[in-house]
Amino acid sequence: MLLQGFVVGALQANCYVVGDEASREVLVIDPGDQGPAVLEELARRELRVVAVLATHFHVDHSGAVHELLEGSPGAQFLMHAEDYPRIAVNAANVSEWYGHPVTVPRAPDRYLEHGDSIEIGEVTLGALHTPGHTPGSICVSAPGAVFTGDVLFQGSIGRTDFEGGSHEQLIGAIREHLFALPEETVVYPGHGPATTIGEEKRSNPFAGLGRA
Repeated sequence: MLLQGFVVGALQANCYVVGDEASREVLVIDPGDQGPAVLEELARRELRVVAVLATHFHVDHSGAVHELLEGSPGAQFLMHAEDYPRIAVNAANVSEWYGHPVTVPRAPDRYLEHGDSIEIGEVTLGALHTPGHTPGSICVSAPGAVFTGDVLFQGSIGRTDFEGGSHEQLIGAIREHLFALPEETVVYPGHGPATTIGEEKRSNPFAGLGRA
């Protein structure tokens, strides 16, 4: 599996490129900013974007989706139906401090549901609906890895005091869907360094996540 990470924007969000080494087809997860720079780097590496996915509606994870789609003819846009309509409202509210206007992307070509498969060349990824940070937050499982957006971080969890947040839902989703993954699964969060499922089960201090 091909995997590359970029840190983008003033909020230092992690944008991930995941795909098939043989075909050079890739999925871009959470292009929150610096769309032209990401596209330039992908072109330099001769990678072809076949899909773009936003784990949730917050602008630091969705702000460059439009640019990635415009620069990748034929690429699909993937997102959960509950979060897509909120992008426009969020972009309008935060554009002043974000540093530049945000163009709202077109409607998704495919609305993801829990358990859906995403095929990128010969690599199969899975969608996990993990609400709590936002109503439509999606994590993406891959062979030996999971991309968690703002749901689970090294030693922390996503905020639940924003619009549509729910601490109870977030903890439930982490326990049911993320902590069910093998302990050696590498966690690639939306901000900060990678960790593992096992490490978070043992030591994450929030809401007793390590308790049975």
